[in-house]
Amino acid sequence: METTQQSEHQLHSATNGQSTPEPAVTIPAEHPLKTSNHEPLTTNVGQPIATDQNSLRAGERGPTLLEDYVLREKLQHFDHERIPERIVHARGAAAHGFFQLYDSLEDLTTAKVLTDTSAQTPVFVRFSTVAGSRGSADTARDVRGFAVKMYTTEGNWDIVGNNIPVFFIQDAIKFPDLIHAAKPEPDREIPQAATAHDTFWDFISLTPESMHMVMWIMSDRTLPRSFGMMEGFGVHTFRLVNAKGESTFVKFHWKPLLGVHSLVWDEAQQIAGKDADFHRRSMWDSIKAGNFLEWELGIQTLPEADEQKYDFDILDATKLWPEELLPVRRVGKMTLNRNPDNYFAETEQVAFNTTNVVPGIDFSNDPLLQGRNFSYLDTQLSRLGSPNFTELPINRPRCPVSNNQRDAQMRHTIDKGRVSYAPASLDGHSPDEVTPARGGFVSYPASVNGPKVRARSQSFDDHYGQAKLFWNSMSGSEKEHIVKALQFELSMVETRTVRQRMLKHLLQINHVLAEQVASALGELVADGHNPAQSRGTADSIAGVHLLAGATSETTASGGVQQSKALSMQDQPTSAKGRKVAILVANDVDSWQVATLQEALQRAGSKSDLVGLHIGRIQGHGGTLEVTKTLANSSSVLYDAVFVVGGPGAAALQHKGDAHVFVAQAYKHGKPVAATGEGVDLLTAALPTEAFHHKLGVIAEQHAAHQQQAIKQFVDIVGTRHWNRPDLEHVAA
Repeated sequence: METTQQSEHQLHSATNGQSTPEPAVTIPAEHPLKTSNHEPLTTNVGQPIATDQNSLRAGERGPTLLEDYVLREKLQHFDHERIPERIVHARGAAAHGFFQLYDSLEDLTTAKVLTDTSAQTPVFVRFSTVAGSRGSADTARDVRGFAVKMYTTEGNWDIVGNNIPVFFIQDAIKFPDLIHAAKPEPDREIPQAATAHDTFWDFISLTPESMHMVMWIMSDRTLPRSFGMMEGFGVHTFRLVNAKGESTFVKFHWKPLLGVHSLVWDEAQQIAGKDADFHRRSMWDSIKAGNFLEWELGIQTLPEADEQKYDFDILDATKLWPEELLPVRRVGKMTLNRNPDNYFAETEQVAFNTTNVVPGIDFSNDPLLQGRNFSYLDTQLSRLGSPNFTELPINRPRCPVSNNQRDAQMRHTIDKGRVSYAPASLDGHSPDEVTPARGGFVSYPASVNGPKVRARSQSFDDHYGQAKLFWNSMSGSEKEHIVKALQFELSMVETRTVRQRMLKHLLQINHVLAEQVASALGELVADGHNPAQSRGTADSIAGVHLLAGATSETTASGGVQQSKALSMQDQPTSAKGRKVAILVANDVDSWQVATLQEALQRAGSKSDLVGLHIGRIQGHGGTLEVTKTLANSSSVLYDAVFVVGGPGAAALQHKGDAHVFVAQAYKHGKPVAATGEGVDLLTAALPTEAFHHKLGVIAEQHAAHQQQAIKQFVDIVGTRHWNRPDLEHVAA
C-alpha cells in the first residue's frame, strides 16, 4: 500500500520539487531593468529593484552606506558563487538527449531501460578532459571522459566511462598517485593539462600495468576530432541480472554513427591557440544547427560460467575484451539534440556516480570499480557541499523518490509529518520496501570467500600482451603517430633514468617502436645499437616500412594477434558533422560558392567563407558574406579547404597566409580542392606530386567540369590521405 508520505514525494518529483506557484506579483510594464528572461529585476527574494547600477551613498560623492542591502547581496553572492572544480574531469561540455532501445534484453536483465523498446529515456551526457583545469584547452592529449546519465523510470543509471576502454591501474588505491603524478608538478604548478613531464613518466615507468594504457594515450585516440566522432566505454566489467537471477558479465560501449576520427598532434597544438573551445564549440554549433550527435549502445556479454575462459582476467581494467572473441552487439541508440540552458546549473553541477545503477544491473569484483564506487560519491559531497546534491534539477531522478532524509544544507524538498525513520507506524506510515519480485534492487549473490590479504591476483600479472595487441593492430600512419608522441613526451622528461626505464618497457612491446623512440633521445636500445647514429634523428622516420614490424606473439588476448576494432584507419567517413573552409576574395565566382555551400549543407557540413577581411565582398555574379579571415582562422580548424575560382582568386596567390592555409591542410592529410583561377594557388603552395585525385587533391580549371569537381570534393570531405608523399618536407 502506498503511504501518504510517498504520495507527497511523488508529487514533489512530478512538479520538479516546486510547490504550486502563488499568483504572480504585478510589476509595472515600464519597469526599466530586465533580466535575460525578460522578467523585472529583483533581489534574490523577489523584491523589485529600481536600479542596481549605483550603490547607496551619503551624497553623490559620499561614502557607501552599509544599509545598502542590494549591494551587499549582489557582492556576497559573487564572492561565494564558485564551487571547487572537479579534481579530475574539470573541463567539460554536455548536452541533453534521449536513448531508445532497439531490441529487448529481457533474457539478460530486468532493467526496464534495457527491456522496454517503447520508452524514450532522457539522458544528459558530459564529455571532458581528465588532467587539465577548467581553463585548459579542449585539444590537450588526454583521456576523454564520456559520462552518461539516464533518467530511467527505476532511477538514475550513470555509465561513467571514458573514450578509451582500459585504464592505467588495476586497483583504486593507486588512483591518487596516478593523478598526483599527472597533474602539474606541485613545486612549480607546471605543465598544465599535459603529461610531458618527469613526475608522470616517473610514475608510469615504475608501473608496468600502465603499458597498455600508454599505447592508447600516445595514439590519436586522445585527440578526437569531435565529441560526436569519439567512442565511449564503460571501462569496467558489470553484471546483467535477469528475472531468473542469472548473471551475465557485460562491457558497455558507445559507437558513434559518424565513425571514430581524430586530429593529429600538430593540429591539436595549434587549435589550442586558435580556439581553446574547439570541441565544445563544435558540439554546440552542431546541435544548434540540427545536426544531432548519435551513438549506438553496444554490449559485450560473457556467461558467468566462462569467467575463467581466457588468458586475461575479465575483471582487470587494464585489459579489454577483443571484439574478435566477444563481438559488440548494438542494442539501442542515443541522440543528443538539445544544448544546456545554463552551463553552471547543468554541466558544472551534474554529479555522476558509478553506484547509480538500476535493478537488473550490478557490479563485478573489479578492484578499480569497487574503489570508484566509494570515491565518486565522496567527491560529490565535497564539491557540491551537501548530500542534497541529488535534488538539484540536473541530478534529480525523473521517477518518484521516497526516503527518510530530511536535513543537511540546501534541502529542497519540504516533507510533512513526524516520520523520518523505519520501521514506523505513526501517521499511518508503514514500511513499504520493494521486494525483488516487484522490481526492487538486490545485489547479485555472488560467492565471496578467502583470507583478508593486501595482494593482487596472479591473473592480473601480464602487462605487455595487450599493449602488443594494440601496436599490432595499428596502421603504418597510426604507428608513426604513436612513435612521434612518445618521442615528444619523453624528450620533455629531464631525468635520463626515467627515459631509459620507459625504453625498457617499450622493448617489451615492440623492438622497432623502442628503437624509433630511442633515436630521438640519443639512447642505445638493448642490443647496443644506437639508431641515432645510423638512421639520423627523429626527423628521419621513414614511415610505414619501418613501423610495420610485427611483434612477438601476444598474450592476455585470447589468442587474438590483431584487432580491426582498435584501428581508426578504416572507419566510415562522410561530410556530416564536418567543417569546410572556402577561400574567397573580391571577384571570385559567386555561383560556385553558392553551389558548393548548398552541396555541403545537404551533406551535413558547415562551411565558412574565409577571405582577406570580414563582411561583404563583391563576387563575380553577386555579393558574398565573409565570416572568417586568414588572420583569425587556420586550416587546423577545418576538415577540408576549397579555393574558389574567378578573376579575383589571383589576389590570394600574393598572400603568404593563403599559401600556409592550403599547405597545412595538405600536410595534415585533408582534402584540398580548387577550380578555375584558384588552381594557381594550389600549384604555388603544394608539391607537384600532390595533384592526383586519389591523394585527396582536386584541381579543375575547365568550367565544364567544375560542377563534377564540387561533387567529388564533397564526397571526400572528412577523409584523411596519409599516403601523400613526403609530407615531412611540406613547409607549413
